[in-house]
Amino acid sequence: PILNFNNFVRHTSFFTKQSGEQLWKGVTCVSNAGKKRGRGQGGRRKVAKDLNKGQIIGLGKLRMLWPGLTSPVIRGKELVEQIRLADDPDHDLKLIKLRDKMGVFRRLRLLPHERGWSGNRLPGTSVGPPDRIGDEHFDGFDTKVLEMKSVFNMTGNMGRKKQMSIFVVTGNGAGLAGFGLGKAMEVKAALKSAKNRAGQRLMFVERYKNHTVYHDFFSQFGKTKLYVSMKPEGYGLVCHRAIASACQVIGITDLHARLEGSHNLQHIVKAFFLGLLRQKTHVQLAKETGRNVVEFRTENDNFPSILASPPTKNPTKEVQEFKQYVLDGRVILQRKKFPPFYTKLPGWQTHLKKTLRFRNHENVRITLKSLPSHFQN
Repeated sequence: PILNFNNFVRHTSFFTKQSGEQLWKGVTCVSNAGKKRGRGQGGRRKVAKDLNKGQIIGLGKLRMLWPGLTSPVIRGKELVEQIRLADDPDHDLKLIKLRDKMGVFRRLRLLPHERGWSGNRLPGTSVGPPDRIGDEHFDGFDTKVLEMKSVFNMTGNMGRKKQMSIFVVTGNGAGLAGFGLGKAMEVKAALKSAKNRAGQRLMFVERYKNHTVYHDFFSQFGKTKLYVSMKPEGYGLVCHRAIASACQVIGITDLHARLEGSHNLQHIVKAFFLGLLRQKTHVQLAKETGRNVVEFRTENDNFPSILASPPTKNPTKEVQEFKQYVLDGRVILQRKKFPPFYTKLPGWQTHLKKTLRFRNHENVRITLKSLPSHFQN
């Protein structure tokens, strides 16, 4: 008689007892010591591949037509039968080519206007308006990231605790702006905290003709000194990149700022906002001095135009220059301008002799324009 023995087989081994996710984790992850040394970052980082991509259930090296799996069971009134299809010799090559593309780590490509100050880093980029507070929406607001850095705090029970610190500025481009600082373990949480804090600390900034500051001013915060000058339309923003980003959300398009001392980014922004809030409008200057505020523009041939008049004319005894008055008596050190090289050439004296008779034409023309019409006739 033939004895029937039941053979018990265990279909597990070292290669099958681990899941695909665990196997990929062993290949792609980096130890804590390796993370501290900077491993697993940038282009050297290994990326897990989805080996199921490119494979279709029921189709493999031997192409078969499986009723109920790769095709319907009944087609019309006929029953579909199991049929072997034509072989695909390039099946394995296509899979290998597809998997080779998956293993390549590619950085996210951004448009030029979406990039920040340097590469793909966060500082200098726009992150949208702050989150709404109740029924209040921040329509028309934009937030710029100015600083992102990691900070550490030594605690008694947790040891060295790492946090992300993000400094942002937000505004609506119409004079309403604010800045905020957020800290959290994750970048997204710190960014959200900083953005919402900036939206809760809004300040209104006065602008001259909606494009520049009202006058030159000096501001200081800590060891950071800032000299800001008003400029005509079309001049642009010639200043530190953090001040330029702040001007974009405030709505200032023409400005020159000179920075001295510490280049601490948070101190730069705070000094700039302090100067903007302390500046005086033309009406306030007229009330303080008791004199008319008159503007002379080169493009208008220095024709005087009154910007503001005091309600009661009671001028102060001290007659001070406008720039020194708004700078509180400070004198900005300017680089000496040397005469051009061609003034030492013999041809320059010939030019002066030819233009000698026109030397007062410009002054006379301005004087005639400033006189009343009956004097000109």
